[in-house]
Amino acid sequence: MAEADAEANVILNHDEGQPAQDVEMAQAKPGEPFEVEVLGTAPRSAETAKDDGDAVNAEDRRSPPRIAFVDYLRSPIVTLCVGSGSGKTSLTAHKALLEHSPWFQDQCASFDPSNPAPIVLEDEQVTTVGSFLEYLYTGEYFPKKLLNSRALEPDPSVPSEDDDGAQLLKHARLYTLADKFGVTELKELAHSKIHRVNSTARGEIAYARYVYGNTSPEDAKIRKPVAVFWAHRSHLLRHEAEREFREMCLEYPQFGFDVLSLVLDARETGKDRELSGDRSSKKEPGSGRKRLRTLA
Repeated sequence: MAEADAEANVILNHDEGQPAQDVEMAQAKPGEPFEVEVLGTAPRSAETAKDDGDAVNAEDRRSPPRIAFVDYLRSPIVTLCVGSGSGKTSLTAHKALLEHSPWFQDQCASFDPSNPAPIVLEDEQVTTVGSFLEYLYTGEYFPKKLLNSRALEPDPSVPSEDDDGAQLLKHARLYTLADKFGVTELKELAHSKIHRVNSTARGEIAYARYVYGNTSPEDAKIRKPVAVFWAHRSHLLRHEAEREFREMCLEYPQFGFDVLSLVLDARETGKDRELSGDRSSKKEPGSGRKRLRTLA
């Protein structure tokens, strides 16, 4: 018969290399090709291919597994030699935690595994490095910021008003240390605490001297608020620390120039009232007779 002799052409509608699946043949007239539909397989649209590609990419972007804190504690112990002379002290910390700092990563990379040498920090203060290590282990350092408040948690070992700048310098030194070690989050935290310390004019001068003596001229984040603070308050506070203010201007001419520039800029733009000593302006609640050190 013609039907029996006719060669049947079969069109398979499935991807090459896919496992065989049930098929369903449609009736066809003699001489016409059969069309075979593979059940359970749909043509891959552009959208389907894109979704599959996105899934692969998401798999590639998968975050690394979380490291348990105990794994940090299993890492080797590193010795830090801090300070010099009679104040030299040895501190220890776990290598895996120290390596959160790019600076310490480089230091640890040069270790001889069989005989690791201590890391020398002779220009740093023990208390500052101690606060740095406290942050690495806990994510904070004392005194902590209080929730819903612009204050820090109370420290009974220091006066409520910082008259010599010690409280300001605690955070300023940690700011510069975090900058050196490349720990940005700690740098931001220390900077935020500076503005929560209530201090006197003498304390502010001690802080200003440290900032201008230990930070880059390009670091406007910490330098400009110092200049703005004194530009807005110098006519009131310099009499409380006139000798220290004059010495500061002579020791760091850039400080005097920055303050004077802000005063003149304010007068030029019509902000005379703000800098004229008008005491009707509102003070920050709980801030004594000053601040905050906000950018102009």
